Formats: sequence, structure tokens, C-alpha cells
Amino acid sequence: MSVEITSKIVSYSVKQAVEEPPLADENPLTVRIPSRPEGTLEAVSEKISYVGAEGRKKVYLLVSFMPVEGVLSGKRVVIERPVEFFFPSGQLSSEHQWITATMRSLSLAARGGYVTQAVADLRKVAWDKGLVRCGMNRWGKPMFHDSEVAAIAWSIQQILQRRGFLDKDGHQVPVEELVQRYAQRLASGQPWQPPSSEEPVRAEREAGGKPTVVGQCPECRGDLIMMDGCPTCYAGCGWSKCG
Repeated sequence: MSVEITSKIVSYSVKQAVEEPPLADENPLTVRIPSRPEGTLEAVSEKISYVGAEGRKKVYLLVSFMPVEGVLSGKRVVIERPVEFFFPSGQLSSEHQWITATMRSLSLAARGGYVTQAVADLRKVAWDKGLVRCGMNRWGKPMFHDSEVAAIAWSIQQILQRRGFLDKDGHQVPVEELVQRYAQRLASGQPWQPPSSEEPVRAEREAGGKPTVVGQCPECRGDLIMMDGCPTCYAGCGWSKCG
């Protein structure tokens, strides 16, 4: 549509484009998820077997994951986070009630953005029934834990580590690395895979045959090495200065 100008033009200016303000940073690791979303989520099912004073026990756990959006350096990013820990009801008994309650607490922690610390705190739980054997460490030695709670918490850390959410020591993977891993997964169609269990052993062997010895075990006289910041028996008797 044309417009007729009937008066003299004395000046003019070009309208400048309005720049949108940059997006405020929002860490996708700490974004609060109000509740479990409806529909289907990707999940990992794990059978956990451990041996304690009451003999061998087996439990099954489910950990669900979902993509979570955030903003880093003004750019929208997506990572994968655990959002639900579930204990199938078919296993319910009086001795398993505490596991059900613990899984609900972990689910709340996961949706609140602090599940890494919550799982690490569970690994510190101790009881008076003796050590619990569950899993193998990176050098192929049995792992001993201070309680059933600690054993299951360690198993959960292994699930999150294999999914790429935690590193091999149970620490949080930086959010920038999580962004890259999820983008790589979308591009390739394949989930991120941790290094094979043989690679750390090979690296230790090339560096000197086995981990650095920091002392002698007072229980079995075997070598002590540093594990999770604590001198721990490498021979596998289960002694730890922190436990």
C-alpha cells in the first residue's frame, strides 16, 4: 500500500532492530523437576547381589533418565539426568522396606538436582552387622562396604557411571561434558560408553604394575592403596581406615 506524502521531509532516521536480551544462565544439573513426567522414560534395570552377615541377597532396581534443558553461556543446552529410582513391588518384605523409602528419597533428590551428593552420603552409612561384599573394584578385587545401604548406593553409582552421569570415582561429571555426551548420542544414535574395565588396569600396569602402596594392612598384612580418599586393603580382606 502506498502512502502519499503531502508535507516537506525535513529529516529521517532508520529504525534500529531491537536486540533480544541474552538468556540468563540456568544450570541443567540443578533445574528442579516438579514431578515425574507422564509417559515413557528410558530406564536401566539392575540386579544387585551382595553378601553380608545374613547371607547372600539379591534385589532389582530401576533407574529412569530423561533429557533436561538449561542455558549455558547464553545458549540452550540439553543433558540427560536420572529422575527416578524405583524398587519393584514384587520384592517387598519387612527387610526391604528401608530400600523402598530410600529409593523415594533418591527420586526426590534426583528431581531436586542433588542426587550425586545424596548417593555419596548413603555410601557413608554404617551398621553393626559387619562388612557387606558387593561388586569388584577396578583392579578386580572384591569391594567391601560398611552396610547394605552403602553397598546398594555403590551399585547405584556404578549405574550412573556407566550412563556417563558420574565419573569412575563417583564424582559429578562437569555439565559441559554432559552436554557433549548427550549431543554425541543424538548424532550417533548410540548411548555414551565408558572405557572398558581393562583400560584402567592396563594403565596401572604400564605405570608400574599396580596402584601405589601407601602402607600395610593391620588385619592381613597385605598392601594398602588409596581408594575414595581412604587407605584400603588391596588384598581384598575389606579393611579400610575410613570404615
